[in-house]
Amino acid sequence: MEENNMKTVAVVGTVGVPACYGGFESLVQNLIDYQSDGIQYQIFCSSKKYDKKFKNYKNAELIYLPINANGVSSIIYDIMCLIICLFKRPDVVLILGVSGCLFLPIYKLFSKSKIIVNIDGLEWRRNKWGTFAKKFLKISEAISIRIADIIISDNQAIADYVENKYKKKSVVIAYGGDHATNLSTPIDNDQKKEGYYLGLCRIEPENNIEMILNAFINTDKKIKFMGNWDNSEYGRQLKKYYSNYPNITLLEPNYNIEELYKLRKNCLAYIHGHSAGGTNPSLVEAMHFNIPIFAFDCDFNRYTTNNLAHYFNDSEQLSLLAESLSFGNLKCRVLDLKNYAEDMYNWRHIAAMYESIY
Repeated sequence: MEENNMKTVAVVGTVGVPACYGGFESLVQNLIDYQSDGIQYQIFCSSKKYDKKFKNYKNAELIYLPINANGVSSIIYDIMCLIICLFKRPDVVLILGVSGCLFLPIYKLFSKSKIIVNIDGLEWRRNKWGTFAKKFLKISEAISIRIADIIISDNQAIADYVENKYKKKSVVIAYGGDHATNLSTPIDNDQKKEGYYLGLCRIEPENNIEMILNAFINTDKKIKFMGNWDNSEYGRQLKKYYSNYPNITLLEPNYNIEELYKLRKNCLAYIHGHSAGGTNPSLVEAMHFNIPIFAFDCDFNRYTTNNLAHYFNDSEQLSLLAESLSFGNLKCRVLDLKNYAEDMYNWRHIAAMYESIY
């Protein structure tokens, strides 16, 4: 395709690529990996997170800003990215998250770029935010939905919320998870014999970590739980308390795809406690492993798993699920889960859906 026919897409709202952080970063990584010839990505990156910087990465232009992309500073980071977009004039601005969307009315006055916003998972509902932050995020969400040309919801429950609250349709595009199994690491048989359950997430209140770990404190069943325990006082307190139980192993974050593969492949079941946030990448990834999934019972998780997992509302229900599984009394539709994930949550399909709306 001729260069003047290329469609430029600026991506705002992530730490950057190569992916080293979370769900949005993995999304951008895979959008680049599966991009068609007619797309030229311009990816904004936080130089705070990269020792080595690239001008280009897999045909994408990288633009670095010396600002942290997460937390309160994400507001300034996103706004600065949008200001740069006013000068670069991309055909499309893809904004991931609503932190900087307070600036969109001004941006719209001076730009003809198509504005696409992935509003993430109703960020203002998260317990980690204080009252002021929640109000700010709710206002940013409202502005983004009013101004954007296209809204992306990563889960049907989010799309239902947008339509009911704002009377506006959104496009439902989830995340891929097939990258988690795209390798041939051999199974560690010794690890398999341990017979452990697995949880992994950011250590935040809405992920129901205490509920999950409490289900194991009065049993001999083992659980390995990975998370960023030392990033908050909340996490440090949980780590201090639950480390005293010999059947509970608390693991530090590990983004090594082969190590994560072995942990997931060899577990008895994956336990997912998220109660907010739409479609969660770690749940989607686990669905590709042909293992039972126990998920906290909420609309987001039921939509993501297509009602094919087992669900719990408290520690007692989760403990009963684990007990039933150990006695072989639990019918798990693991193959149906895997087939659904392969159809719905593969990156080639996700990337094509994004490109179809540019």
